[in-house]
Amino acid sequence: MLNPNLDAISLTKDEYERYARHIILPEVGLEGQKRLKAASVLCVGTGGLGSPLLLYLAASGIGRIGIVDFDVVEASNLQRQIIHGMSWVGKPKIESAKYRILEINPNCQVDLYNTRLTSENALSILEPYDIIIDGTDNFPTRYLVNDACVLLNKPNVYGSIFRFEGQATVFNYQGGPNYRDLYPEPPPPGMVPSCAEGGVLGVLPGVIGTIQATEAIKIILGVDPAKTLSGRLLLYNAMEMKFRELKLRPNPERPVIDKLIDYEQFCGIPSQQAPADTGLPEMTVTELKALLDSPADDYVLIDVRNPNEYQIARIPKAVLVPLPEIESGEGVAKVKELLQGKKRLIAHCKMGGRSAKALQILKQHGIEGINVKGGINAWSKEVDPSVPLY
Repeated sequence: MLNPNLDAISLTKDEYERYARHIILPEVGLEGQKRLKAASVLCVGTGGLGSPLLLYLAASGIGRIGIVDFDVVEASNLQRQIIHGMSWVGKPKIESAKYRILEINPNCQVDLYNTRLTSENALSILEPYDIIIDGTDNFPTRYLVNDACVLLNKPNVYGSIFRFEGQATVFNYQGGPNYRDLYPEPPPPGMVPSCAEGGVLGVLPGVIGTIQATEAIKIILGVDPAKTLSGRLLLYNAMEMKFRELKLRPNPERPVIDKLIDYEQFCGIPSQQAPADTGLPEMTVTELKALLDSPADDYVLIDVRNPNEYQIARIPKAVLVPLPEIESGEGVAKVKELLQGKKRLIAHCKMGGRSAKALQILKQHGIEGINVKGGINAWSKEVDPSVPLY
């Protein structure tokens, strides 16, 4: 309801006190605060980006907030996902988020969607809300959110983070560009590591998430579209402490979005029901444990993670050969040297993706290998719980 009937909206005495610092701003005023109360915002994801933006949207007085997420809180989330706490580890993220939102703003209506957003349910979930905020961390869902927003003609407040860098913009607003103008085609699968594999500075999503919340509030207040991030991609580098902008324009030749598609297939990612077939031989961590405990010495086990990950946790007898070294060729020579007099090469990483990529590169150099399914995370869960999960 971006153009609500403000005569039908009233504030209580407590709300006048709560939002006094807003109301005395000429750019917000009583009318603006009523707009915030009448507004509805849907956040897809309650992770690093969703955590700060949900807190600030609730604190600002948004009347209705929807949350889509099907994940549970893990200890590794707490370094950056500040809406959650230790008491919520193992419990649904949406329930944790609702608890914190209502602590901040008990007058807020909080709608929970404990489900994966799909092409089958996206339109019905997004349709009741004025603004959609994308707090996701994968390309299929980003394209899905974008296309659903285009079909429903809703603003899409976008953000993404990785390591020390983040970006934010507003898509599909007042004739502005959408996500497909920034990324006409998805990157090849595995080209962009996830935060779980590449890491992220804990405070980074706080910066980008609050920018997303700011843009959503400006749209609700009816700020001049030229003052929003529509048509501008804001880039932030936390290490350098620098912001810069890129202009974004609609591409007149982009394909027409007239329906939702299979976005995992579009991005080259196998469905959740069908595990990726890398074409590589695999072994489970329990099979690896049996091999390590046996007297056999005809194999080499390599760990293709980064050195700092190797310091956190390791599998016995694993030799560190980081994937970047294999990609540069230096690691290929090292593996060949390690294999002198050995018959088998076994590789692992954190979850299995990087080791599969390393083995595919090595295969091009005539070196066959076996991938450890689930990597060191599976080793920690199924073989040795003393090995830290990270």
